[in-house]
Amino acid sequence: MSSVFTCIFEAARKLGSNPIVPSTSRNTGNATQYSLGAAYEPLATVAPEQVEPLQIAEGPEMGFDEQYEKPEGREGDALAQVVAFASIGTFLIVTWAMTFASGTSFQWFGWHPLFESLGVALFSYGILTLQPTSQARTKAAGLTRHQLAMIVLGFPIIFLAYLSIYATKVTNDRAHFTSWHGKFGLLTFILLLVQVILGGGSVWFNGVLFGGNPRAKLAWKYHRAVGYATFTSLLVTLHLGGAWSNFANENAGFIVRFLAYTFAPIGLIVAVYSRIRLSKMKFF
Repeated sequence: MSSVFTCIFEAARKLGSNPIVPSTSRNTGNATQYSLGAAYEPLATVAPEQVEPLQIAEGPEMGFDEQYEKPEGREGDALAQVVAFASIGTFLIVTWAMTFASGTSFQWFGWHPLFESLGVALFSYGILTLQPTSQARTKAAGLTRHQLAMIVLGFPIIFLAYLSIYATKVTNDRAHFTSWHGKFGLLTFILLLVQVILGGGSVWFNGVLFGGNPRAKLAWKYHRAVGYATFTSLLVTLHLGGAWSNFANENAGFIVRFLAYTFAPIGLIVAVYSRIRLSKMKFF
């Protein structure tokens, strides 16, 4: 009998030293399994003031375009840009050299070929600098260069070219817009005015002229389409004046005129048009 009590006593002693606690290893249905021998340890408590706040790195807001950058250049874009700038340099150098070598009067007429060729060069750069952009930051930088080249410099210079030939006609009592060069020049100048309204109105003051964004952004594709049409008219005007006018015929040979005012404008328009992103001008 004493041995029985001894066994019970030993079992009770062991049970007291090893309490029953819930097992963290398994759970079956709604019944919690218990095991012997696992010492219970309460969860540690931390005072609120001891918890470090979550550190958030500061930096510029990153939108979808910055997280998933789109490739800007396509195969052939770099070569087209080289061709474009070579064409610009050709007609610009020939025009300025021919004008200064001709001994023409700079009272009025002499400024016309200088300003016209410089204006065409600036408009060409304004298109080229914005064409390949597809990311938010490069778009913003390209738009700034585009407006500087087109509106701040290009348009006033083209206006001076128009003013100089108009004053020449008035001074010499000659009729206006009788040649194809003059007619295309007038058409181009009107298109340029439309472009300033379309382009500037869609971005200045958050596009308030067209009802604000995002409605104003709908005008962008029309601005691009009219812009390429205007650029073509501008190069046709350059060709007619440089290749066929009396002034050019008297001061430059056929080969020089052909290279500067036929071959170079064709090279320039092919280069610019090859870099067009048709996805930016979806009308249907």
